[in-house]
Amino acid sequence: MAMVTGGQLVARMLKEERVRHVFTLSGLHVAPIYAGLVEEGIEVVDTRHEQGAAHAADAYARITRGVGVAVVTAGPGVTDALTGVANANAANSPLILLGGAAPLFNQSRGSLQEMEQVDLFHRISKWSDRVPSSDLVPLYMAKAFRVALSGRPGPVFLELAWDVLGNGVDESTLQIPRLYRTRARMAPDPASVDEALALLAAAERPAMIAGSSVYWDDAPDELRALVERAQIPTYLNGAGRGCLPPDHPMFFQHTRKEALTGADVVFVVGTPFDFRLNYGAEPTFSAASKIVQVDIDPTEVGRNRPVDVGIVADSRSALAAFAHGAKKATRTAYIRELRASEEKKLASMQEWMRSDAVPIHHYRLAKELSDVANAGDRDPMFIADGGNWVALAAKVLSLKAPGRWLDPGPLGCLGVGAPFALAAKLLHPERQVWVVQGDGSFGLNGFDFETAVRFKLPMVCVVGNDAAWGQIRLPQVGMFGEEKSPATLLAPTRYDEVVKAFGGWGELVTEPVQIRPALERALASGTVACVNVMLDPQAPATSGAMGYAV
Repeated sequence: MAMVTGGQLVARMLKEERVRHVFTLSGLHVAPIYAGLVEEGIEVVDTRHEQGAAHAADAYARITRGVGVAVVTAGPGVTDALTGVANANAANSPLILLGGAAPLFNQSRGSLQEMEQVDLFHRISKWSDRVPSSDLVPLYMAKAFRVALSGRPGPVFLELAWDVLGNGVDESTLQIPRLYRTRARMAPDPASVDEALALLAAAERPAMIAGSSVYWDDAPDELRALVERAQIPTYLNGAGRGCLPPDHPMFFQHTRKEALTGADVVFVVGTPFDFRLNYGAEPTFSAASKIVQVDIDPTEVGRNRPVDVGIVADSRSALAAFAHGAKKATRTAYIRELRASEEKKLASMQEWMRSDAVPIHHYRLAKELSDVANAGDRDPMFIADGGNWVALAAKVLSLKAPGRWLDPGPLGCLGVGAPFALAAKLLHPERQVWVVQGDGSFGLNGFDFETAVRFKLPMVCVVGNDAAWGQIRLPQVGMFGEEKSPATLLAPTRYDEVVKAFGGWGELVTEPVQIRPALERALASGTVACVNVMLDPQAPATSGAMGYAV
Protein backbone atom coordinates (compact mmCIF):
# COMPACT_ATOMS: atom_id res chain seq x y z
CA MET A 1 0.00 0.00 0.00
CA ALA A 2 1.68 3.20 -1.23
CA MET A 3 1.10 6.25 0.97
CA VAL A 4 1.32 9.89 -0.01
CA THR A 5 1.12 12.95 2.27
CA GLY A 6 -1.00 16.05 1.84
CA GLY A 7 2.18 18.05 1.24
CA GLN A 8 3.19 15.72 -1.56
CA LEU A 9 -0.27 16.03 -3.10
CA VAL A 10 0.02 19.84 -3.08
CA ALA A 11 3.31 19.58 -4.95
CA ARG A 12 1.96 17.06 -7.47
CA MET A 13 -0.99 19.31 -8.28
CA LEU A 14 1.33 22.29 -8.75
CA LYS A 15 3.50 20.29 -11.11
CA GLU A 16 0.38 19.22 -13.02
CA GLU A 17 -0.42 22.93 -13.45
CA ARG A 18 3.17 23.48 -14.73
CA VAL A 19 4.24 25.67 -11.85
CA ARG A 20 8.06 25.75 -11.83
CA HIS A 21 8.74 28.08 -8.88
CA VAL A 22 7.06 28.64 -5.52
CA PHE A 23 7.76 31.66 -3.31
CA THR A 24 7.89 31.42 0.46
CA LEU A 25 9.39 32.38 3.79
CA SER A 26 10.14 29.30 5.82
CA GLY A 27 7.78 28.04 8.51
CA LEU A 28 7.41 24.63 10.10
CA HIS A 29 3.63 24.59 9.61
CA VAL A 30 4.16 24.18 5.86
CA ALA A 31 7.33 22.04 5.86
CA PRO A 32 5.57 19.01 4.29
CA ILE A 33 4.88 21.13 1.21
CA TYR A 34 8.58 21.95 0.89
CA ALA A 35 9.46 18.26 0.97
CA GLY A 36 6.94 17.56 -1.77
CA LEU A 37 8.21 20.46 -3.91
CA VAL A 38 11.76 19.13 -3.75
CA GLU A 39 10.56 15.68 -4.81
CA GLU A 40 8.70 17.14 -7.78
CA GLY A 41 11.60 19.34 -8.91
CA ILE A 42 9.79 22.62 -8.23
CA GLU A 43 12.23 25.34 -7.15
CA VAL A 44 11.58 26.94 -3.77
CA VAL A 45 12.48 30.65 -3.71
CA ASP A 46 12.63 32.01 -0.17
CA THR A 47 12.16 35.76 0.22
CA ARG A 48 12.88 38.01 3.18
CA HIS A 49 9.25 38.84 3.96
CA GLU A 50 5.98 37.06 3.27
CA GLN A 51 4.63 40.15 1.52
CA GLY A 52 7.54 39.79 -0.91
CA ALA A 53 6.65 36.14 -1.48
CA ALA A 54 3.07 37.08 -2.32
CA HIS A 55 4.16 39.89 -4.64
CA ALA A 56 6.60 37.59 -6.42
CA ALA A 57 3.87 34.99 -6.94
CA ASP A 58 1.58 37.73 -8.25
CA ALA A 59 4.21 38.77 -10.82
CA TYR A 60 4.79 35.11 -11.72
CA ALA A 61 1.09 34.79 -12.53
CA ARG A 62 1.07 37.96 -14.63
CA ILE A 63 4.12 36.98 -16.67
CA THR A 64 3.03 33.38 -17.31
CA ARG A 65 -0.69 34.21 -17.55
CA GLY A 66 -1.10 31.17 -15.29
CA VAL A 67 -1.13 30.76 -11.53
CA GLY A 68 1.58 32.07 -9.24
CA VAL A 69 1.99 30.34 -5.88
CA ALA A 70 3.17 31.54 -2.48
CA VAL A 71 3.43 29.31 0.60
CA VAL A 72 3.47 30.93 4.03
CA THR A 73 3.37 29.74 7.61
CA ALA A 74 0.45 30.23 9.99
CA GLY A 75 -0.58 33.42 11.79
CA PRO A 76 1.84 36.28 11.07
CA GLY A 77 3.03 34.50 7.93
CA VAL A 78 -0.49 34.65 6.55
CA THR A 79 -1.18 38.22 7.70
CA ASP A 80 2.14 39.42 6.27
CA ALA A 81 1.02 38.10 2.87
CA LEU A 82 -2.40 39.73 3.10
CA THR A 83 -1.36 42.93 1.30
CA GLY A 84 0.06 40.94 -1.59
CA VAL A 85 -3.26 39.14 -2.01
CA ALA A 86 -5.19 42.42 -1.86
CA ASN A 87 -2.92 43.86 -4.55
CA ALA A 88 -3.38 40.78 -6.75
CA ASN A 89 -7.13 41.02 -6.27
CA ALA A 90 -7.22 44.63 -7.47
CA ALA A 91 -5.01 43.71 -10.44
CA ASN A 92 -7.03 40.56 -11.31
CA SER A 93 -3.98 38.34 -10.93
CA PRO A 94 -4.42 34.59 -10.24
CA LEU A 95 -2.18 34.31 -7.18
CA ILE A 96 -2.71 31.23 -5.03
CA LEU A 97 -1.67 31.66 -1.40
CA LEU A 98 -1.28 28.47 0.63
CA GLY A 99 -1.20 29.14 4.36
CA GLY A 100 -0.28 26.78 7.14
CA ALA A 101 -2.29 26.28 10.32
CA ALA A 102 -2.14 24.48 13.66
CA PRO A 103 -3.02 20.76 13.63
CA LEU A 104 -6.77 20.14 13.50
CA PHE A 105 -6.66 18.23 16.77
CA ASN A 106 -5.19 21.26 18.56
CA GLN A 107 -7.23 24.02 16.98
CA SER A 108 -9.16 26.28 19.39
CA ARG A 109 -6.81 25.21 22.20
CA GLY A 110 -4.36 28.08 21.84
CA SER A 111 -1.80 26.57 19.45
CA LEU A 112 1.25 28.50 18.31
CA GLN A 113 0.34 31.15 15.68
CA GLU A 114 -3.29 30.07 15.77
CA MET A 115 -5.86 32.56 14.51
CA GLU A 116 -8.84 32.77 12.19
CA GLN A 117 -7.33 33.06 8.72
CA VAL A 118 -9.93 32.06 6.15
CA ASP A 119 -12.27 34.96 6.92
CA LEU A 120 -9.48 37.49 6.35
CA PHE A 121 -9.54 36.81 2.61
CA HIS A 122 -13.25 36.65 1.82
CA ARG A 123 -13.45 40.21 0.51
CA ILE A 124 -10.06 40.34 -1.21
CA SER A 125 -10.04 37.04 -3.08
CA LYS A 126 -12.22 35.00 -5.40
CA TRP A 127 -12.31 32.11 -2.95
CA SER A 128 -11.01 31.43 0.56
CA ASP A 129 -11.36 28.10 2.34
CA ARG A 130 -9.63 25.47 4.48
CA VAL A 131 -8.84 21.96 3.30
CA PRO A 132 -10.52 19.59 5.79
CA SER A 133 -8.49 16.41 5.17
CA SER A 134 -5.45 15.09 3.32
CA ASP A 135 -7.42 13.05 0.79
CA LEU A 136 -9.28 16.19 -0.35
CA VAL A 137 -6.13 18.17 -1.15
CA PRO A 138 -6.26 17.38 -4.90
CA LEU A 139 -9.92 18.40 -5.22
CA TYR A 140 -9.37 21.68 -3.37
CA MET A 141 -6.25 22.47 -5.37
CA ALA A 142 -8.10 21.79 -8.63
CA LYS A 143 -10.86 24.14 -7.57
CA ALA A 144 -8.28 26.76 -6.59
CA PHE A 145 -6.78 26.67 -10.11
CA ARG A 146 -10.21 26.72 -11.72
CA VAL A 147 -11.50 29.66 -9.68
CA ALA A 148 -8.29 31.69 -9.95
CA LEU A 149 -8.10 31.39 -13.74
CA SER A 150 -11.76 31.44 -14.80
CA GLY A 151 -13.56 34.55 -16.04
CA ARG A 152 -11.85 37.58 -14.54
CA PRO A 153 -8.72 36.11 -12.89
CA GLY A 154 -8.01 36.66 -9.23
CA PRO A 155 -6.39 35.29 -6.07
CA VAL A 156 -7.37 32.31 -3.92
CA PHE A 157 -6.41 31.45 -0.34
CA LEU A 158 -6.30 27.88 0.98
CA GLU A 159 -5.54 27.02 4.60
CA LEU A 160 -3.79 23.70 5.14
CA ALA A 161 -3.33 22.48 8.70
CA TRP A 162 -0.14 20.70 9.77
CA ASP A 163 -1.77 17.30 9.98
CA VAL A 164 -3.64 17.77 6.69
CA LEU A 165 -0.23 18.26 5.09
CA GLY A 166 1.63 15.61 7.08
CA ASN A 167 -0.83 12.72 7.22
CA GLY A 168 -0.57 9.90 4.72
CA VAL A 169 -3.29 8.72 2.33
CA ASP A 170 -3.47 5.44 0.45
CA GLU A 171 -2.80 6.42 -3.17
CA SER A 172 -5.11 3.71 -4.49
CA THR A 173 -8.10 5.40 -2.83
CA LEU A 174 -7.37 8.91 -4.14
CA GLN A 175 -9.34 10.77 -6.75
CA ILE A 176 -6.85 12.86 -8.72
CA PRO A 177 -8.73 15.48 -10.77
CA ARG A 178 -8.12 15.65 -14.49
CA LEU A 179 -9.49 18.11 -17.06
CA TYR A 180 -10.78 20.23 -14.21
CA ARG A 181 -10.97 23.59 -16.01
CA THR A 182 -11.78 24.89 -19.46
CA ARG A 183 -9.64 27.10 -21.66
CA ALA A 184 -12.61 28.11 -23.80
CA ARG A 185 -13.02 31.78 -24.59
CA MET A 186 -16.18 33.83 -24.18
CA ALA A 187 -17.41 35.07 -27.56
CA PRO A 188 -19.32 38.37 -27.78
CA ASP A 189 -22.99 38.63 -28.64
CA PRO A 190 -23.13 39.10 -32.46
CA ALA A 191 -25.93 41.67 -32.26
CA SER A 192 -23.92 43.78 -29.83
CA VAL A 193 -20.88 43.55 -32.10
CA ASP A 194 -23.00 44.84 -34.98
CA GLU A 195 -24.19 47.76 -32.84
CA ALA A 196 -20.64 48.65 -31.91
CA LEU A 197 -19.47 48.46 -35.53
CA ALA A 198 -22.35 50.66 -36.65
CA LEU A 199 -21.24 53.33 -34.18
CA LEU A 200 -17.66 52.98 -35.40
CA ALA A 201 -18.66 53.26 -39.07
CA ALA A 202 -20.49 56.51 -38.36
CA ALA A 203 -17.71 57.96 -36.20
CA GLU A 204 -15.46 60.77 -37.37
CA ARG A 205 -13.21 60.92 -34.29
CA PRO A 206 -13.07 57.49 -32.62
CA ALA A 207 -10.63 56.56 -29.84
CA MET A 208 -9.61 53.35 -28.10
CA ILE A 209 -8.55 52.61 -24.52
CA ALA A 210 -7.00 49.14 -24.34
CA GLY A 211 -6.22 47.84 -20.87
CA SER A 212 -4.83 44.90 -18.96
CA SER A 213 -7.20 42.26 -20.33
CA VAL A 214 -5.81 42.79 -23.82
CA TYR A 215 -2.55 41.44 -22.43
CA TRP A 216 -4.16 38.73 -20.26
CA ASP A 217 -6.21 37.47 -23.21
CA ASP A 218 -3.17 37.56 -25.52
CA ALA A 219 -4.87 39.89 -27.96
CA PRO A 220 -2.19 42.30 -29.31
CA ASP A 221 -2.55 40.94 -32.86
CA GLU A 222 -6.33 41.38 -32.80
CA LEU A 223 -5.96 44.88 -31.37
CA ARG A 224 -3.50 45.84 -34.09
CA ALA A 225 -5.71 44.42 -36.85
CA LEU A 226 -8.70 46.44 -35.65
CA VAL A 227 -7.02 49.78 -35.10
CA GLU A 228 -5.14 49.58 -38.39
CA ARG A 229 -8.24 48.70 -40.38
CA ALA A 230 -10.54 51.23 -38.70
CA GLN A 231 -7.87 53.90 -38.06
CA ILE A 232 -8.52 54.29 -34.32
CA PRO A 233 -6.05 56.27 -32.18
CA THR A 234 -5.25 53.96 -29.29
CA TYR A 235 -4.11 54.54 -25.71
CA LEU A 236 -2.82 51.72 -23.53
CA ASN A 237 -2.96 51.38 -19.75
CA GLY A 238 -2.07 48.85 -17.08
CA ALA A 239 -0.71 45.58 -18.41
CA GLY A 240 -1.93 46.66 -21.85
CA ARG A 241 1.23 48.74 -22.23
CA GLY A 242 3.35 47.41 -25.05
CA CYS A 243 0.43 45.77 -26.89
CA LEU A 244 1.19 48.15 -29.74
CA PRO A 245 4.82 48.87 -30.65
CA PRO A 246 6.05 52.37 -29.79
CA ASP A 247 6.32 53.41 -33.45
CA HIS A 248 2.88 52.15 -34.47
CA PRO A 249 0.94 54.90 -36.30
CA MET A 250 -2.17 54.27 -34.20
CA PHE A 251 -0.35 54.31 -30.84
CA PHE A 252 -0.65 57.55 -28.90
CA GLN A 253 0.57 58.29 -25.40
CA HIS A 254 0.50 61.99 -24.54
CA THR A 255 -2.84 63.18 -25.94
CA ARG A 256 -5.31 60.92 -24.21
CA LYS A 257 -7.35 63.67 -22.61
CA GLU A 258 -7.53 65.61 -25.85
CA ALA A 259 -8.63 62.54 -27.82
CA LEU A 260 -11.22 61.40 -25.29
CA THR A 261 -12.83 64.80 -24.79
CA GLY A 262 -13.14 65.23 -28.55
CA ALA A 263 -14.13 61.68 -29.48
CA ASP A 264 -17.58 60.86 -30.80
CA VAL A 265 -17.08 57.12 -30.10
CA VAL A 266 -14.76 55.54 -27.52
CA PHE A 267 -14.01 51.82 -27.33
CA VAL A 268 -12.99 50.84 -23.77
CA VAL A 269 -11.63 47.31 -23.90
CA GLY A 270 -10.44 45.32 -20.90
CA THR A 271 -10.11 48.14 -18.38
CA PRO A 272 -12.61 49.50 -15.84
CA PHE A 273 -13.91 53.02 -15.46
CA ASP A 274 -11.91 53.55 -12.29
CA PHE A 275 -9.75 56.44 -11.05
CA ARG A 276 -7.29 55.92 -13.90
CA LEU A 277 -10.03 56.92 -16.35
CA ASN A 278 -11.61 59.49 -14.02
CA TYR A 279 -14.56 57.09 -13.58
CA GLY A 280 -15.59 57.83 -17.18
CA ALA A 281 -16.60 61.37 -16.26
CA GLU A 282 -15.80 64.83 -17.57
CA PRO A 283 -13.34 66.39 -18.18
CA THR A 284 -11.54 63.16 -19.16
CA PHE A 285 -14.50 61.94 -21.23
CA SER A 286 -17.12 63.97 -23.01
CA ALA A 287 -20.67 63.35 -21.87
CA ALA A 288 -21.65 63.32 -25.55
CA SER A 289 -19.32 60.47 -26.50
CA LYS A 290 -20.83 57.13 -27.41
CA ILE A 291 -19.19 54.38 -25.35
CA VAL A 292 -18.53 50.77 -26.35
CA GLN A 293 -17.28 48.80 -23.35
CA VAL A 294 -15.90 45.26 -23.45
CA ASP A 295 -15.30 43.28 -20.26
CA ILE A 296 -15.31 39.63 -19.23
CA ASP A 297 -17.15 40.59 -16.04
CA PRO A 298 -20.74 41.77 -16.66
CA THR A 299 -20.77 43.67 -13.35
CA GLU A 300 -18.07 46.01 -14.73
CA VAL A 301 -20.07 47.00 -17.79
CA GLY A 302 -21.72 50.36 -17.13
CA ARG A 303 -20.10 50.84 -13.72
CA ASN A 304 -19.59 54.58 -13.09
CA ARG A 305 -20.45 55.52 -16.68
CA PRO A 306 -23.44 54.79 -18.94
CA VAL A 307 -22.43 52.76 -21.98
CA ASP A 308 -24.16 52.68 -25.34
CA VAL A 309 -23.01 49.17 -26.19
CA GLY A 310 -21.92 46.80 -23.44
CA ILE A 311 -20.25 43.57 -24.50
CA VAL A 312 -19.45 40.69 -22.17
CA ALA A 313 -16.56 38.77 -23.69
CA ASP A 314 -12.85 38.18 -23.43
CA SER A 315 -10.81 40.89 -25.14
CA ARG A 316 -9.35 38.60 -27.80
CA SER A 317 -12.71 37.33 -29.00
CA ALA A 318 -14.25 40.80 -29.01
CA LEU A 319 -11.35 42.48 -30.82
CA ALA A 320 -11.24 39.67 -33.38
CA ALA A 321 -14.95 40.12 -34.07
CA PHE A 322 -14.53 43.88 -34.41
CA ALA A 323 -11.53 43.49 -36.74
CA HIS A 324 -13.39 40.99 -38.90
CA GLY A 325 -16.47 43.16 -39.27
CA ALA A 326 -15.06 46.69 -39.29
CA LYS A 327 -15.10 48.71 -42.49
CA LYS A 328 -11.75 49.90 -43.74
CA ALA A 329 -11.48 53.57 -42.90
CA THR A 330 -9.29 56.54 -43.74
CA ARG A 331 -9.04 59.29 -41.14
CA THR A 332 -5.96 61.10 -42.39
CA ALA A 333 -6.80 64.60 -41.18
CA TYR A 334 -7.90 63.43 -37.73
CA ILE A 335 -4.83 61.24 -37.21
CA ARG A 336 -2.53 64.01 -38.47
CA GLU A 337 -4.11 66.49 -36.06
CA LEU A 338 -3.65 64.19 -33.06
CA ARG A 339 -0.11 63.28 -34.12
CA ALA A 340 0.83 66.96 -34.36
CA SER A 341 -0.50 67.54 -30.86
CA GLU A 342 1.37 64.46 -29.66
CA GLU A 343 4.63 65.74 -31.14
CA LYS A 344 4.09 69.16 -29.61
CA LYS A 345 3.65 67.69 -26.14
CA LEU A 346 6.61 65.40 -26.61
CA ALA A 347 8.74 68.36 -27.67
CA SER A 348 7.87 70.20 -24.45
CA MET A 349 8.88 67.13 -22.46
CA GLN A 350 12.14 66.82 -24.37
CA GLU A 351 13.28 70.13 -22.92
CA TRP A 352 13.36 68.37 -19.54
CA MET A 353 14.76 65.14 -21.03
CA ARG A 354 17.79 67.14 -22.16
CA SER A 355 18.05 69.18 -18.97
CA ASP A 356 21.49 69.44 -17.36
CA ALA A 357 19.99 70.78 -14.12
CA VAL A 358 21.29 69.57 -10.77
CA PRO A 359 19.54 67.96 -8.93
CA ILE A 360 18.54 65.78 -11.87
CA HIS A 361 15.12 66.02 -13.49
CA HIS A 362 13.00 62.86 -13.56
CA TYR A 363 12.51 63.10 -17.33
CA ARG A 364 16.27 63.26 -17.96
CA LEU A 365 16.82 60.10 -15.93
CA ALA A 366 13.91 58.33 -17.65
CA LYS A 367 15.20 59.23 -21.14
CA GLU A 368 18.70 57.98 -20.36
CA LEU A 369 17.27 54.78 -18.88
CA SER A 370 15.05 54.17 -21.91
CA ASP A 371 17.92 54.71 -24.33
CA VAL A 372 20.32 52.41 -22.48
CA ALA A 373 17.75 49.68 -21.82
CA ASN A 374 16.50 49.60 -25.42
CA ALA A 375 19.86 49.94 -27.17
CA GLY A 376 20.44 47.49 -30.03
CA ASP A 377 18.63 44.19 -29.69
CA ARG A 378 18.10 44.49 -25.93
CA ASP A 379 14.65 43.35 -24.81
CA PRO A 380 14.09 44.98 -21.41
CA MET A 381 11.37 44.53 -18.83
CA PHE A 382 10.56 47.41 -16.51
CA ILE A 383 9.25 46.87 -12.98
CA ALA A 384 7.53 50.00 -11.67
CA ASP A 385 7.57 50.60 -7.92
CA GLY A 386 7.19 54.16 -6.74
CA GLY A 387 5.34 57.46 -7.00
CA ASN A 388 6.35 60.53 -9.01
CA TRP A 389 9.49 58.92 -10.42
CA VAL A 390 7.44 56.01 -11.77
CA ALA A 391 4.60 58.23 -13.03
CA LEU A 392 6.99 60.41 -15.01
CA ALA A 393 9.15 57.53 -16.23
CA ALA A 394 6.02 55.82 -17.58
CA LYS A 395 5.58 58.71 -20.01
CA VAL A 396 9.08 58.23 -21.43
CA LEU A 397 10.11 54.57 -21.26
CA SER A 398 9.72 52.74 -24.55
CA LEU A 399 8.29 49.21 -24.46
CA LYS A 400 9.22 46.82 -27.24
CA ALA A 401 6.55 44.19 -26.63
CA PRO A 402 3.61 43.19 -24.42
CA GLY A 403 4.42 41.99 -20.92
CA ARG A 404 7.44 44.28 -20.61
CA TRP A 405 5.87 46.56 -17.98
CA LEU A 406 4.81 45.42 -14.51
CA ASP A 407 3.35 47.85 -12.01
CA PRO A 408 1.33 47.20 -8.84
CA GLY A 409 -2.01 47.87 -10.51
CA PRO A 410 -4.95 49.93 -9.28
CA LEU A 411 -4.36 49.29 -5.57
CA GLY A 412 -1.22 51.41 -5.85
CA CYS A 413 0.71 49.11 -3.53
CA LEU A 414 4.35 50.02 -2.93
CA GLY A 415 7.06 47.42 -2.36
CA VAL A 416 6.59 45.27 -5.46
CA GLY A 417 9.95 46.17 -7.04
CA ALA A 418 12.39 43.49 -5.92
CA PRO A 419 9.74 40.71 -5.59
CA PHE A 420 8.30 41.34 -9.06
CA ALA A 421 11.84 41.40 -10.46
CA LEU A 422 12.62 38.03 -8.85
CA ALA A 423 9.76 36.39 -10.74
CA ALA A 424 10.63 38.17 -13.98
CA LYS A 425 14.25 37.05 -13.91
CA LEU A 426 13.44 33.47 -12.87
CA LEU A 427 11.06 33.10 -15.78
CA HIS A 428 13.20 34.93 -18.34
CA PRO A 429 16.86 34.75 -17.31
CA GLU A 430 17.93 36.06 -20.72
CA ARG A 431 15.92 39.28 -20.39
CA GLN A 432 17.19 42.48 -18.81
CA VAL A 433 15.13 43.46 -15.79
CA TRP A 434 15.13 47.10 -14.70
CA VAL A 435 13.43 48.12 -11.45
CA VAL A 436 12.14 51.69 -11.67
CA GLN A 437 12.32 52.23 -7.92
CA GLY A 438 11.25 55.09 -5.69
CA ASP A 439 13.40 55.75 -2.65
CA GLY A 440 10.39 55.40 -0.38
CA SER A 441 9.21 52.14 -1.91
CA PHE A 442 12.74 50.68 -1.66
CA GLY A 443 12.23 50.53 2.10
CA LEU A 444 9.28 48.15 1.93
CA ASN A 445 10.86 45.07 0.34
CA GLY A 446 14.34 46.21 -0.62
CA PHE A 447 15.83 43.34 1.35
CA ASP A 448 14.70 41.06 -1.44
CA PHE A 449 17.55 42.40 -3.53
CA GLU A 450 19.54 40.16 -1.17
CA THR A 451 17.30 37.32 -2.34
CA ALA A 452 18.21 38.19 -5.92
CA VAL A 453 21.92 38.13 -5.04
CA ARG A 454 21.52 34.80 -3.25
CA PHE A 455 19.75 33.21 -6.22
CA LYS A 456 22.18 34.83 -8.71
CA LEU A 457 19.49 36.79 -10.54
CA PRO A 458 21.12 39.87 -12.10
CA MET A 459 18.94 42.96 -12.35
CA VAL A 460 19.36 46.72 -12.19
CA CYS A 461 17.49 48.84 -9.67
CA VAL A 462 17.37 52.53 -10.65
CA VAL A 463 16.41 54.48 -7.53
CA GLY A 464 14.93 57.92 -8.16
CA ASN A 465 15.98 59.51 -4.88
CA ASP A 466 14.28 62.78 -3.91
CA ALA A 467 14.62 62.05 -0.17
CA ALA A 468 10.85 62.30 0.22
CA TRP A 469 7.52 60.63 -0.34
CA GLY A 470 7.34 63.00 -3.28
CA GLN A 471 3.96 62.10 -4.73
CA ILE A 472 2.39 62.77 -1.33
CA ARG A 473 4.60 65.61 -0.16
CA LEU A 474 4.15 68.02 -3.08
CA PRO A 475 0.32 68.17 -3.01
CA GLN A 476 0.25 68.02 0.80
CA VAL A 477 2.55 71.03 1.10
CA GLY A 478 0.48 72.79 -1.54
CA MET A 479 -2.72 72.22 0.43
CA PHE A 480 -1.56 72.64 4.01
CA GLY A 481 1.87 74.26 3.95
CA GLU A 482 5.30 73.08 5.04
CA GLU A 483 4.58 73.06 8.78
CA LYS A 484 1.50 70.87 8.39
CA SER A 485 3.11 68.27 6.15
CA PRO A 486 4.81 65.83 8.52
CA ALA A 487 5.80 62.27 7.63
CA THR A 488 6.70 63.17 4.03
CA LEU A 489 10.49 63.58 4.20
CA LEU A 490 13.18 60.90 4.04
CA ALA A 491 16.94 60.93 4.37
CA PRO A 492 19.08 60.99 1.19
CA THR A 493 20.00 57.38 1.86
CA ARG A 494 22.74 55.57 -0.06
CA TYR A 495 20.62 52.73 -1.39
CA ASP A 496 23.51 51.81 -3.67
CA GLU A 497 25.56 51.02 -0.57
CA VAL A 498 22.71 48.91 0.79
CA VAL A 499 22.75 46.72 -2.33
CA LYS A 500 26.56 46.55 -2.20
CA ALA A 501 26.28 45.30 1.38
CA PHE A 502 24.07 42.47 0.06
CA GLY A 503 26.91 41.46 -2.27
CA GLY A 504 25.69 43.40 -5.31
CA TRP A 505 27.03 46.41 -7.21
CA GLY A 506 26.13 50.06 -6.56
CA GLU A 507 26.84 53.59 -7.73
CA LEU A 508 25.67 57.06 -6.72
CA VAL A 509 24.73 59.55 -9.45
CA THR A 510 24.42 63.27 -8.73
CA GLU A 511 24.89 64.87 -12.19
CA PRO A 512 23.14 64.16 -15.51
CA VAL A 513 26.37 63.37 -17.35
CA GLN A 514 26.96 60.49 -14.95
CA ILE A 515 23.68 58.70 -15.64
CA ARG A 516 24.38 56.77 -18.83
CA PRO A 517 27.87 55.51 -17.88
CA ALA A 518 26.52 54.38 -14.49
CA LEU A 519 23.62 52.49 -16.09
CA GLU A 520 25.97 50.77 -18.53
CA ARG A 521 28.34 49.80 -15.72
CA ALA A 522 25.42 48.44 -13.69
CA LEU A 523 24.32 46.31 -16.63
CA ALA A 524 27.86 45.10 -17.25
CA SER A 525 28.32 44.14 -13.59
CA GLY A 526 26.45 40.89 -14.22
CA THR A 527 24.93 40.95 -10.76
CA VAL A 528 22.26 42.75 -8.77
CA ALA A 529 23.03 46.44 -9.23
CA CYS A 530 21.65 49.69 -7.82
CA VAL A 531 22.09 53.07 -9.47
CA ASN A 532 21.03 55.63 -6.87
CA VAL A 533 20.14 58.89 -8.65
CA MET A 534 19.56 62.11 -6.72
CA LEU A 535 16.48 63.79 -8.22
CA ASP A 536 15.07 67.28 -7.94
CA PRO A 537 12.19 67.03 -5.42
CA GLN A 538 10.43 69.99 -7.07
CA ALA A 539 10.75 68.77 -10.66
CA PRO A 540 7.30 67.12 -10.96
CA ALA A 541 5.61 70.36 -9.94
CA THR A 542 7.81 72.79 -11.88
CA SER A 543 7.49 70.83 -15.13
CA GLY A 544 3.74 70.36 -14.73
CA ALA A 545 4.13 66.60 -14.77
CA MET A 546 2.69 65.44 -11.46
CA GLY A 547 0.28 62.56 -11.61
CA TYR A 548 -0.27 58.89 -10.96
CA ALA A 549 0.96 56.28 -13.37
CA VAL A 550 -1.85 54.52 -15.26
